[in-house]
Amino acid sequence: MAFKVAVYCSDVTEKTRLGVLHLAEYIRSRNDEMYLNVMGEGKGKLSTEPDIFFFDDLNQIKKDINLIISVGGDGTFLETAKKVNHLNIPVAGINTGKLGFLANISDVDIEGSVDRLCNGDYDIIERSMLEIIKPAGAFEANKCIALNEITVQKADQRMITISVSINGRHVNTYRADGLIVSTATGSTAYSLSVGGPILTPSDCSFVIAPMSPHNLTVRPIVIMGGSSITMDISGRGSSYLLTCDSRFIHMPIETTVEICQAPNRLKTAMLKGDDFFSTLRNKFLWGVDPRN
Repeated sequence: MAFKVAVYCSDVTEKTRLGVLHLAEYIRSRNDEMYLNVMGEGKGKLSTEPDIFFFDDLNQIKKDINLIISVGGDGTFLETAKKVNHLNIPVAGINTGKLGFLANISDVDIEGSVDRLCNGDYDIIERSMLEIIKPAGAFEANKCIALNEITVQKADQRMITISVSINGRHVNTYRADGLIVSTATGSTAYSLSVGGPILTPSDCSFVIAPMSPHNLTVRPIVIMGGSSITMDISGRGSSYLLTCDSRFIHMPIETTVEICQAPNRLKTAMLKGDDFFSTLRNKFLWGVDPRN
């Protein structure tokens, strides 16, 4: 029985184009099936290739997909997750970008990696996500889900004040440039850059981390994943920025934000042997010591 793969890519650089073509050629040689979605303006760079079946929505395929592969960088992986997080299909990432922390499969050995993926030689990591409950409809339908983080941050040079409650109980009032609410996946992204802790990706906890707080005693805090987080924002400006992974929108300054754990978890496929800690060491040079 043919193994069926849905592939997502965006911003088709020459490296990504070659990676997709290599992937398609090898999947065809295995007598498996590949379907491609180009999320952006680069479809014309691939549309003339024979035997690549294009789709705009997975519902068009009318077949059960065994695996979803993101080809590109971590940004492409986040965009892929936004589209498929509700489908309960494992997602793997082949890196043709720069860091490749989420898209952590090297494009150097695509054939070997595809064989392992199609043979089930991978571990499943289920990753918690965040959802914006209020303001309702802040982003387009199905786009209020974040794999990395949701933030509120100042829209001009003036800091904002953010009063935070968890499950209805007041936690703290932050005077800062903004506040990051991060998943375990996002703990190695924006949150890490402001001093937040690293969580293992299957952890359900969230991190609340202030951005440039006006109080040196304020530090990031880890909270239970099932919590409801409410943020009341005030300030001297007329608006603030609300972000959801790579998406952002200006909101009136007094608009309350409520965040909770998304109902679904994203299944990600990691090749056996390439665990989270090896990725930390290899990508972030975590724990590197010149004495060793």
